Order: sequence, then C-alpha cells, then structure tokens
Amino acid sequence: MKKLLPAVVVLAGLLLAGCAATPKMSVPESCAFLNQDTFVPTGNQQQQAEQIAKHYQEVADKMAPEVAAPIQKMADVMEDVSGSSLGAKNDEQTKQLAEQMNKIGEYCK
Repeated sequence: MKKLLPAVVVLAGLLLAGCAATPKMSVPESCAFLNQDTFVPTGNQQQQAEQIAKHYQEVADKMAPEVAAPIQKMADVMEDVSGSSLGAKNDEQTKQLAEQMNKIGEYCK
C-alpha cells in the first residue's frame, strides 16, 4: 500500500492540473471572438477603467498567445488608469493602448 500512495498522489495531481487548465482559442477563434465582443462598461470613468481592465484580463486568459499578450498589456495599462485619481488615460497610456491594438491587428486582419 505504501508504494501505491505516491502513484495515486501523482495521478491525482495530474488530473487536477489537467482540469484546471483552460483551453486556449486559436488565433482565428480569438479574432472572431474579439469581433463579436460587445462589452460595455458602466459607471464613472474610474469604474469603467476598472471594468475594462478586468474584462481585458478575462479575455486574455482565453485567447491564443499571440493575441493574448497585447490584450494582457492593455489590461495592465487599464489597471494603471483605474488607479489614477480620475480614471482617465494620459497621452502615454493612450499611445500604449493603440500600439497593442495594432499588434492585435497584425493577427486579426
């Protein structure tokens, strides 16, 4: 029985890890999802920035890595925006968001 226990623990760990992993979309599926995404934030500017950051994070977790990386960077920028006193993007943040959108556009033509 002692020899069986480590094997059971390893097998259980593998099964749990396999179940915990969320399958990622392909690039075409990711692009199709983005084209159909109708998320609209509500509330004041700061609340909207928080909601957008969270939405971008959730979307990035599902996407193909090529598309997820720029979306994750956009989520990080919006997280910074939401932490500002007014929740408004500055010129540099607007530029960073545009750069990431362009990267997504390279894959989603």
